[in-house]
Amino acid sequence: MKIATIISFILVLVGALVWLLVGIFDFNLVAFIFGPGALVSRIIYSLVGISALWMIFYWAMYRPFRQID
Repeated sequence: MKIATIISFILVLVGALVWLLVGIFDFNLVAFIFGPGALVSRIIYSLVGISALWMIFYWAMYRPFRQID
């Protein structure tokens, strides 16, 4: 479970950086590397989305940022 969380965290960070590039420079790095609408691009986007769902699940179950008294 720890490995899945680490991989998910990395993928969510990569996804956030891609969206940063899209927002600031209107440049889609994934589409640039693999081509727009390519199957690999869709797989990468899906993995990032699944990773985000995993991070939400992880936060809901373990609350890693709660204050310990």
